[in-house]
Amino acid sequence: MNSTMKLLRIYSDEAAYFGDRRVFEVIARRALDARLDGLTVVQAITGFGRSAHIHRHHIIEEDRSVVIEIVDEDTRLRAFVERLADLPDIGLITLEAVEILRTGGKGHHRATPRAETGQ
Repeated sequence: MNSTMKLLRIYSDEAAYFGDRRVFEVIARRALDARLDGLTVVQAITGFGRSAHIHRHHIIEEDRSVVIEIVDEDTRLRAFVERLADLPDIGLITLEAVEILRTGGKGHHRATPRAETGQ
């Protein structure tokens, strides 16, 4: 396989909302609708950014940092980032080269959005 792709990382926190949905959920949905190759949302144990506010799990509230990782081609990821301009509470966004050694499933395919079931 050995193809070179890009890894987009978007840093936010789980307490960030856009309307009634969490920002990371909105980004995940938009990535699926854009048929990007793959996305994972990683929840951090602790983290801080430019504000120096330490994000961590609290008993009463959820305030952990999240990292959204998306793998695809450079031009598709750059276009996707432009479509996120309306979202608040997105922190650092990085883009780096990655080498794909193996994919899951039955070969390379673009994700096909499914209707949400509400469950």
